[in-house]
Amino acid sequence: MAGGSEVLAEESIVCLQKALNHLREIWELIGIPEDQRLQRTEVVKKHIKDLLDMMIAEEESLKERLIKSISVCQKELNTLCSELHVEPFQEEGETTILQLEKDLRTQVELMRKQKKERRQELKLLQEQDQELCEILCMPHYDIDSNSVPSLEELNQFRQHVATLRETKASRREEFVNIKRQIILCMEELDHTPDTSFERDVVCEDEDAFCLSLENIATLQKLLRQLEMRKSQNEAVCEGLRAQIRELWDRLQIPAEEREAVATVMTGSKAKVKKALQLEVDRLEELKMQNMKKVIEAIRVELAQYWDQCFYSQEQRQAFAPYYDEDYTENLLQLHDAEIVRLKNYYEVHKELFEGVQKWEESWRLFLEFERKASDPSRFTNRGGNLLKEEKQRAKLQKTLPKLEEELKARIETWEQEHSKAFVVNGQKFMEYVMEQWEMHRLEKERAKQERQLKNKKQTETEMLYGSIPRTPNKRQGLTPNRPGKVRKLNTTTMSNATANSSIRPAFGGTVYRSPVSRLPPSGSKPIITSTCLGKKTPQAGRNGANKENLELNGSILSARTFKGFQI
Repeated sequence: MAGGSEVLAEESIVCLQKALNHLREIWELIGIPEDQRLQRTEVVKKHIKDLLDMMIAEEESLKERLIKSISVCQKELNTLCSELHVEPFQEEGETTILQLEKDLRTQVELMRKQKKERRQELKLLQEQDQELCEILCMPHYDIDSNSVPSLEELNQFRQHVATLRETKASRREEFVNIKRQIILCMEELDHTPDTSFERDVVCEDEDAFCLSLENIATLQKLLRQLEMRKSQNEAVCEGLRAQIRELWDRLQIPAEEREAVATVMTGSKAKVKKALQLEVDRLEELKMQNMKKVIEAIRVELAQYWDQCFYSQEQRQAFAPYYDEDYTENLLQLHDAEIVRLKNYYEVHKELFEGVQKWEESWRLFLEFERKASDPSRFTNRGGNLLKEEKQRAKLQKTLPKLEEELKARIETWEQEHSKAFVVNGQKFMEYVMEQWEMHRLEKERAKQERQLKNKKQTETEMLYGSIPRTPNKRQGLTPNRPGKVRKLNTTTMSNATANSSIRPAFGGTVYRSPVSRLPPSGSKPIITSTCLGKKTPQAGRNGANKENLELNGSILSARTFKGFQI
């Protein structure tokens, strides 16, 4: 490049010399004097010098402008780098003024663009932050609006705005869900929004609702209040329905009349509650008109609760109104109050009463098995029930003590909690249980003594009258015990000749021979019975004797059979 410019300069000088020579020739040809040619040459020289000076001045000006531009760009670039938090611009390698100015200017334009973009993003984020913060009622993001944000600051701001959006979405979802439940509760309660907040929730645009934590908390509180009112309404309606069912049962309302109000036997809306109250009022009026019938129905229910609560006879008699026949409203109220008290009493003791009831049922079954076990007729079993009953009896003998121990522990816990005794049939339950076992033991002992006494009597009778082998009666197990009933027998004349003939009692047992004249064990005078030796007894006499000797009570001969004997 330098060599080319020098060649062009030399060519310019040659061109200038040619031009001056040409001018000199023209001037000589024209005949311009020497002094004028000198003047003219001075003018040409001046023109050429002025032109060159002007050109040099222009190029000097260009150089100055470039240098100034470089300075300005460098200064601005430094400022931009500082604002944008980037490293200062460094030109790589040697360069000319023109190239340096161009590079700096390009870098400045690039940095200006980055600055503009960051400011625009900052403004957009601030607008979004403001909108979200207004909806969420939160403070705005703290950032300097006048400075150019760094890339890290913009990134943090973007994350903050994204978090606000998530918070808004979460609260919006919660708000919509709570609002839906509030509307359902209001519909259920027939409630019209009567506060500005309720109207804002139900009637206003969802997007206009402020999703602040305070508003969300207020929403939740409103929902809880409505749900509480709804629960109270449901409880009231259920109470009214319970009253209706109780009055239906007491008044013996027919099914078709009950069906007429079946539509309001579910739900808890205001109209349902009103309809239920009307039905209760109607039934109460009807109850007043049927006072005696209602009180008698309550007494049946009262007796059932007495049974369930294992009330003793003294406890039952303590409620004097039960026996009052003056059927007044006051008497009804006393019965109603007693029913309520008993219901509460039963609910408090329900778990224990159910345990006692279970023990009672097991005890009755145990006693039944014990009775069957001592019944000789059980051996006529043909269906395998005997083995089954023995297994059940053995099982009950094991489970009853365990059940009693469990009840004892639960009762002790209950008594400690309530600081009073748990009473069944007027006495402590475990005392009642021990009493039942003792009565069972005494009953077994009494039965054992009766059997021993019976066997003793039978032995003495056989010693007095002798005995013969018995043929088992096939129908004996099927014959019901009917005390006092005398079985008719085909008897023959009872004499010494027929001393071995037998008379079988109606229920089996020992067969006794016809009595003969013998000394009683006490040594008293013998009582002579009607006998004929070797002769037939008259029919009338024979019937009389048989009637007297065959009158039985159960399986034991009556006292008349052994008239005159101490057995």
